[in-house]
Amino acid sequence: MVVAYLRVSTDKQHLNNQKQEIRRYAAKKGITIDQWIEETISGTKDQKLRKLGSLLRRLKKNDTLIISEISRLSRRLLEVMSILNTCIRKGIIIHSVKEGYELTDNINSKIITMAFGIVAEVERNLISSRTKEALANKKAQGVILGRPLGSAPKMNILEKNSKTIMELLDSKVPYVQIAQLFEVSIGTLCSYVKKLKNSP
Repeated sequence: MVVAYLRVSTDKQHLNNQKQEIRRYAAKKGITIDQWIEETISGTKDQKLRKLGSLLRRLKKNDTLIISEISRLSRRLLEVMSILNTCIRKGIIIHSVKEGYELTDNINSKIITMAFGIVAEVERNLISSRTKEALANKKAQGVILGRPLGSAPKMNILEKNSKTIMELLDSKVPYVQIAQLFEVSIGTLCSYVKKLKNSP
């Protein structure tokens, strides 16, 4: 089975360009596309929450996945790494049109995946460094971080640290690290941030 996966982040963007690129590529390679999967969702959303997650679970050995570019899989490099590794391990062939990649279970594909891994490790270290710097700055300003003493509800903890939370998000600190910092669940943090952004 050959599946083309297309994704845009907002309704204001269009899938047509991606579709035309993939069609031209498939024609040039002599590939017949059996199914088109399209979705409008942010690439920062976990792939398990997207159509992509369901698609990856269905694809089997020797199936082919075609994308217009690697960033269609995810905007998070660590997740791109995870998806590529999963596909190569399952024997799924990946074609990325813009980059010209054809990833299979061969040495060249493994080298490319290893290169992504090195970059992903650098990104991890940069995120960790940004987090530590942001926290050090907050502490220097006298901001009390973490769970306050007593039995205040979790939302109250977030309320008291709303400014810090927004600054951390602006610094691109991942939700999971912010949730760990304030000892709340990802769901609680996401609900609070959504409420914060919708407030007048």
